[in-house]
Amino acid sequence: MALHFTLEELSARRAKACAAMAAQGLDGLLLFRQESMYYLTGYDSFGYVYFQCLYLGADGRLMLLTRAPDLRQARHTSMIEDIRIWADRDGADPAGELKDSLIGFGLAGKKLGAEFNAYGLPYALGARLVSALEGSFTLTDASDLVTKLRLIKSPAELTYVRRAATLADAALDAAHDIIAPGAFEGDILAAMHSAIYAGGGDDPANEFIIGSGRDALLCRYFSGRKYLAAKDQITLEFAGVYRHYHSCLMQTIPVGTITARHRTLHGVAMDALEACRDALKPGETVGGVFDAYARVCDAAGETPHRLNACGYSLGSTFAPNWMDWPMFYTGNPVIIQPGMVFFLHMILMDSDAGIAMCPGLTVEVTETGNQPLTRHRLELIGR
Repeated sequence: MALHFTLEELSARRAKACAAMAAQGLDGLLLFRQESMYYLTGYDSFGYVYFQCLYLGADGRLMLLTRAPDLRQARHTSMIEDIRIWADRDGADPAGELKDSLIGFGLAGKKLGAEFNAYGLPYALGARLVSALEGSFTLTDASDLVTKLRLIKSPAELTYVRRAATLADAALDAAHDIIAPGAFEGDILAAMHSAIYAGGGDDPANEFIIGSGRDALLCRYFSGRKYLAAKDQITLEFAGVYRHYHSCLMQTIPVGTITARHRTLHGVAMDALEACRDALKPGETVGGVFDAYARVCDAAGETPHRLNACGYSLGSTFAPNWMDWPMFYTGNPVIIQPGMVFFLHMILMDSDAGIAMCPGLTVEVTETGNQPLTRHRLELIGR
């Protein structure tokens, strides 16, 4: 099996999930998030784009219901023994087949939690699931049960996160080597991905963000590559990825010249990053970290140019998104604890001037504060 964790660690995770189920009075859990399946069993697949469910009973029983293409995938990447296949055919009813399996486990009338908030369970499939199971079981939303367990990383997980950070550093090194007037964005992306793959890394859970000129003010990938102008700027937001664990970096790099506005925004952003790191310590709230970012930006008169969030948790995530729960926004009550991993992005975008400055890095929460996982410290550089 291609397991990335020991059987003992996977078993301990499932035991914690069973204890959390018991605390909520659940007899079983229906899992549709690939992150949850990977975390509990090692199962690694993109088969969640179709109906796929991992059942975990309060007694520790496991059963995976999936399609035929994932049978060998599940055997190769997980410790799941009970793997059941629903057949592709006109009128296929995998939710009904799931119901039959659950009844066969003696669960009729029992209370089951389900991960309704999952990319693997869009509305149409969720509606079919509820229709198939209602009347036979009591269903309740348990979307955050395993997600909360995933928040604090084990030593083995942190090893992968740190390896991902090393790959992120290598990717930014590769970008720095190419960025210059006349450079092609496609070559920059190719070099960054190459550095990660050559280092044994994985595909990211979403596309790398790259934009130059006024597109440096965008925070999303979009199709279409161009060449850097003699006087330009480029923003990169990306992740090193190892065993599906992500470590992100973000940087805006002036090209040809560093304007006064670049210098001003960079100074504010780095002050905000320092304030956020001061706030990011055990016992404090996630919302308090955002408040530190907002306080610094607002005091500098940059309120119109900041965002309403300044980062989020990172971990083992699958497409379409590497952003994990929770996010830094005001009022978020989640308590910070050692072993959490966060991406802090100090995004400032002046649309009037057409200038961006967006430094960001990944940190691990320690017993006394936090430590950056990448060696790049996001100084203001020009190319």
